[in-house]
Amino acid sequence: MASVTPAVSLRGISKAFAAVQANRDVDLDVMPGTIHGIVGENGAGKSTLVSILYGFHGADAGEIRVDGRPVRIADSAAAIRLGIGMVHQHFMLVPNFTVLENVMLGAEGGPRLDGRAATRAEIERLGASYGLRVDPDAVVGELAVGLQQRVEIIKALRRGARILILDEPTGVLTPEETDRLFEILAELRREGVTVLLITHKLREVMAITDHVSVMRQGEMVAHRETAATSPEELAELMVGRKVLLQVGRVPARTGPPALRAEGLTWRDGRGVERLSDVSLELRAGEILGLAGVAGNGQSELLDLLSGIAPVQEGRIVTGARVIDAARPADPAEMRRLHLGHVPEDRQRRGLVLSFEARENAVLGYHHGPEAGAGRLISPSALTRHCRRLMERFDVRPVAPRLAARGFSGGNQQKLVLAREMERQPRILLVGQPTRGVDIGAIEFIHDQLNALKRQGGAILLVSVELDEILTLADRIAVMHAGRIEGVVAREDADIGEIGMMMAGMRGAA
Repeated sequence: MASVTPAVSLRGISKAFAAVQANRDVDLDVMPGTIHGIVGENGAGKSTLVSILYGFHGADAGEIRVDGRPVRIADSAAAIRLGIGMVHQHFMLVPNFTVLENVMLGAEGGPRLDGRAATRAEIERLGASYGLRVDPDAVVGELAVGLQQRVEIIKALRRGARILILDEPTGVLTPEETDRLFEILAELRREGVTVLLITHKLREVMAITDHVSVMRQGEMVAHRETAATSPEELAELMVGRKVLLQVGRVPARTGPPALRAEGLTWRDGRGVERLSDVSLELRAGEILGLAGVAGNGQSELLDLLSGIAPVQEGRIVTGARVIDAARPADPAEMRRLHLGHVPEDRQRRGLVLSFEARENAVLGYHHGPEAGAGRLISPSALTRHCRRLMERFDVRPVAPRLAARGFSGGNQQKLVLAREMERQPRILLVGQPTRGVDIGAIEFIHDQLNALKRQGGAILLVSVELDEILTLADRIAVMHAGRIEGVVAREDADIGEIGMMMAGMRGAA
């Protein structure tokens, strides 16, 4: 039987950024009409490799073949001409444009893109063919994240992509949106599209891929047929050691309430009620998990509790401090009250991407000793402090002078966690702590949360990953439509009941 020519072949690909060797002599074959996963820790070189394939970076050495032919991919336009499309981890969409306008953007004059009517028809055809239905006239910024991702896939297919790269596609999706994405990918595979899936989530790799390749520290270390491997083997190949795929929950030794929210109701600038009479109690020495589908008030609650948004109705009590509309508190005061905050969106809320890592390592704490003993910030003190945090929290590369945007998403997350947890806060608000984080870092982050809990810290854990909530939380509060639907002890938690509450079906629960 004749051998099948790979849709993509990479041979000897190497790429360095200054002193950092991102890829080293990487080989890869991706067979046509398959879903091929590439897994590895953050900083392993996965995103750099596919960015070379898509023309964002030029390789220092090596060869790329598409359908058996050597090619030179100087930029993304060249990749698109070769039938390669890419959906980035952080979407490349204009929020105030419609779906139709975003799909047309950048390809208005192409031979296959002959006007609004033709583009609208193609959006509707692709929606019907691949389960990618989305309203062409909807404003992208008003769509759920899962629908925005569909727009990105439509953009790629509209430009003739036969090879589709998805970089960490589920990092911003709910479990339901992830399931829907996998249905779409399976349909694309049936239609002969080749999918290259970059991820760190082993359960997803096992569920959807045909083949999987493992990268570690810039090198390709293994290739496997998915059916012939296991999450345990892949985790060990990724990290170079055996990894606990699930960190055990530390028994709670709860103390007095560290923070109480009482009757919080909050409306946005348009007068839409985002929180309705929310009350909860967070105790010392426990992790309270806040479960729910994204967009049901969790973000607004974190903003209120951290001082980012002002209290409108109700109050927050921590120690002797009462915070309400008449007695507001800002984030600086909340930090002085020993409250740390890891925002859900590390890039918009947790970091200044153009700042160096050492500057980000003291954001909000720049008047403290970490920045130097004098009245002026000491660059050498910043560097020493940042290097110590990076080594303790395994931030890679250990490069205090590197701008935050130069780190992978998972290493950005670890930098924010390091900053907020270094002072051992009495209260820690943590939103989506492992979003976009690799398997080894997840184990580390969970260990750090458990360590803070053992020391008597009170932790509010907001996550769309229900498995993460069930693994770490002592009590679970469920939010739907801006309300707390119920609170259950972990020992009494029933996944079916929690699912009912997440859907707002309190009567059924």
